[in-house]
Amino acid sequence: MIIGIGTDLVEISRVTQSVERLGERFIDRILTPDEKARWAQINNADKANAYVAKRFAAKEAAVKALGTGIGSGVSFQHFSVGNLPSGQPILIVDDSITARYEFPVSWHLSLTDEKAYAQAFVVLESKG
Repeated sequence: MIIGIGTDLVEISRVTQSVERLGERFIDRILTPDEKARWAQINNADKANAYVAKRFAAKEAAVKALGTGIGSGVSFQHFSVGNLPSGQPILIVDDSITARYEFPVSWHLSLTDEKAYAQAFVVLESKG
């Protein structure tokens, strides 16, 4: 059963401006340590900014599916985007978020980017 759906569209240039203006402070707010380590290995600025934008969009979509938004005990650090060996993106969710439910849940993530935009779509589903 679907519990929640969330989507977010991010203009990559806005993320670029935030990175330029706030630097590490912005990166540390949005990315988990694992995500930041992968971001630091990207040698192309445009690809690095798209990487951050996709993760920002994924986390915004996740909190929309959760129904809380950022705040109320939920931060960007509660979510991390990883990849399966096939390349498929996955949402890794902190146990404190999944513990809100008395039943097992699954998170499904789809990401895309095209030149100026990054988009994420998240479905939160009960397994029971």
